[in-house]
Amino acid sequence: MTRASAFAGRSVTLCVTGSIAAYKAVLVLRQLLTAGARVNVVMTPSARQFVGAATFAGLTGRPVYGELFAPDQPGEPHVELGKTSALVLVVPATADVLARFAAGRADDLTSALALCARCPILVAPAMHPSMWNHPATERNVRTLRADGRVHFVGPVDGEVASGELGTGRMAEPDDIVAAAGALLASGPLEGVRVLVTAGPTTEDIDPVRYIGNRSSGKMGFAIAEQAAALGATVTLVAGPVSLPTPKGVTRVDVRTAESLKSALWQALGSDLSGVDVLIMSAAVADYRPATPSSTKIRRSDQPLTLSLVPNPDLLAEIGRARQGARPLLVGFALGTESQADAIATARKKLADKRVDLVVSNHAAESIGRDDIVAMLVGESSCELVPRAPKRVLAERLLGWVASALAPRQA
Repeated sequence: MTRASAFAGRSVTLCVTGSIAAYKAVLVLRQLLTAGARVNVVMTPSARQFVGAATFAGLTGRPVYGELFAPDQPGEPHVELGKTSALVLVVPATADVLARFAAGRADDLTSALALCARCPILVAPAMHPSMWNHPATERNVRTLRADGRVHFVGPVDGEVASGELGTGRMAEPDDIVAAAGALLASGPLEGVRVLVTAGPTTEDIDPVRYIGNRSSGKMGFAIAEQAAALGATVTLVAGPVSLPTPKGVTRVDVRTAESLKSALWQALGSDLSGVDVLIMSAAVADYRPATPSSTKIRRSDQPLTLSLVPNPDLLAEIGRARQGARPLLVGFALGTESQADAIATARKKLADKRVDLVVSNHAAESIGRDDIVAMLVGESSCELVPRAPKRVLAERLLGWVASALAPRQA
């Protein structure tokens, strides 16, 4: 994909912060406009000390955004820009703005936008080398990289405003625009085939009753939506839930564990070559009635005894069938035990089912909720994801997936 086609018709928000390098943001803006991008500019108050808002307004033909809440800016610009932007570009990015992003601050328009943005955020740091090499800045950069939402271009070695040499000089406008185009042209999961399962399965007792569970499907749908946004080709196999199909996702509806099994193997293929990643977030019923009735079981005064038989362990079947490293397998372990016991259970599941990662979550902290507390448990690692929207866990999980796939694709 060419630079022009990557930007053509796309909405980019350019955030300019207070650094002497702010004048180069004008050059970045010119290149973005030439490539066909539709650009909105946000300036911090300190940025206006270095370059005037009129310069950006004159080039874009649009007012420049400034304050988080201002009389001449109706509505919530941080929310609207977060929804409509294909990319948020911070040029230059000062040590202060990196600290704000890392801390999750939201007391100015730029930092609030960073929290609302549903798109990649690309920052071009610019600061004195002593600031870039300070432990606090290093810590903030590590945090942002680990979160997986903020991407970096630069800084580079060279002469800074004081005349001193070192790492802290902002990358050149050509390199910044090239990095932005690469982010828009392909996400970190571009070309990766991802299969996601979501929601409950239901097992018939008779034509009107069934055994089920309380899974809402929200977690799996969030994973599917985020995977598609990162460039993956996504198939979502969904149990009976009333959620809209995420944009760009192919959906297959199922009801029972057996129908889920059939859909899985149809997507995987007999040799498992049909997908690159399988994420089993569905709450598959462990048991089903041995002999479901073909007619409604009428109520009586006598106790009703149901004989239940185990459903197939779908993830374990796939784990046993896998030869080599593909597809990458991610399972979920929902429980009610303590954190320590949950980690042990996840590690056992990891080994027994021969999977690469287990997402461990507690029933009270996940079922039916819009947010979740979870742990990403690997063979020798355990990453706690504190309470956050399920979209955030999806982002963290898919960041792990992208990292895990990288050496396999090299």
